[in-house]
Amino acid sequence: MLWEAVRLAFTAIIRNKLRSFLTVLGVVIGVAAVIAMLTVGEGSSAQVKASVERLGTNVLVLRPGRVRMGPPSGEPAPRFTLKDAAALSELSIVAHVAPQAAATYPLVAGNANTSAQVSGTTADYLMVQNWPLALGRAFEPGEEASGAAVCLLGQTVRDKLFGSADPLGETLRVRGLACEVIGVLSARGAGSFGQDQDEVVLIPVKTMHRRLQGDTDVGSITVALLKSVASADGIRTVQVLMRERREIDIGEADDFSVTDMKDFNTLLTGVNSVMTGLLSAVAAVSLLVGGIGIMNIMLVSVTERTREIGIRLAVGASGGQVLMQFLIEAVVLSVLGGVLGIAVGLALAWGGSVYLAIPFTPSALVIALAFGFSAVVGVVFGFFPARRAARMDPIEALRHQ
Repeated sequence: MLWEAVRLAFTAIIRNKLRSFLTVLGVVIGVAAVIAMLTVGEGSSAQVKASVERLGTNVLVLRPGRVRMGPPSGEPAPRFTLKDAAALSELSIVAHVAPQAAATYPLVAGNANTSAQVSGTTADYLMVQNWPLALGRAFEPGEEASGAAVCLLGQTVRDKLFGSADPLGETLRVRGLACEVIGVLSARGAGSFGQDQDEVVLIPVKTMHRRLQGDTDVGSITVALLKSVASADGIRTVQVLMRERREIDIGEADDFSVTDMKDFNTLLTGVNSVMTGLLSAVAAVSLLVGGIGIMNIMLVSVTERTREIGIRLAVGASGGQVLMQFLIEAVVLSVLGGVLGIAVGLALAWGGSVYLAIPFTPSALVIALAFGFSAVVGVVFGFFPARRAARMDPIEALRHQ
């Protein structure tokens, strides 16, 4: 009996190909949207986590100005100097300190040109960022002290200016500065906000000050604490020192911020989870609409096939058999839509991951839930039309034209 109901259900679906396709399409869109949103969201979270983990633990970032919402008010906070970085490096709790002065400049090498962020820093920057070199060497103390015209290239800058050629010893012009390439950074990929971390050039910070910026400002200072030091203790010690150096009186607010990268990771992950949840909820509405579409089409199908249902009931078919036939039709349409939706959703998620340069992290649980939900949609929204067909009076159904 069950096999006969299945056969009749498939016959009805094949007989109305266009209507079946449009019914399935609603479920495909819903399932694909849910899978794509959740997979891209999971990849984004993994990217944020990986970006912060590359820095290691106990890493603090100091920036001038207070962290606040809304437009800036009052006078801008004074920027840091190299003396601030030197004072921080003398703290017993600090392992490495890397000042950073950054700006975007045009770059020229031979006949190739591009633009990228140029960061003036020290060799400790590589230690703080846990960023090894792929080729060459880091800055030497003498080069940092004298402001030598040497530079390290990110992989993206190397590819754009030198291609697969060895850039070591070649000359790179940064605006009006000609510097020698002494090293190439290992590839890192996209950062927490999707930016290309490899599109960067590092030069000694004193070179940046003397040859490019013409000042002694430092935009940020990154501090790596000793492994044995708790982040909270490190933040308090750094804040006390910087308040003394910036002559902030008791009771006055800090004119600088100290960010623990672990807290930054937690914040970004939380925001990303909320956005993913909201987008997935919107996508789930599409699946609900697809279920309503199934119910609508099945109701139309019952109305169109009223006389057929009456004949089946008149020759001995039970109401349960008719119920099973129409219920199977609805479930088959929704399950077929679920299978196609999974394929489309994974393809969209993969394309989004490639475009956004984030990991492609499909979840078996997400796929199973989306597929299971599509099957439930078929049962729930297909039951009412199937029950209506099963409860028809054979005499009234046969009179239907």
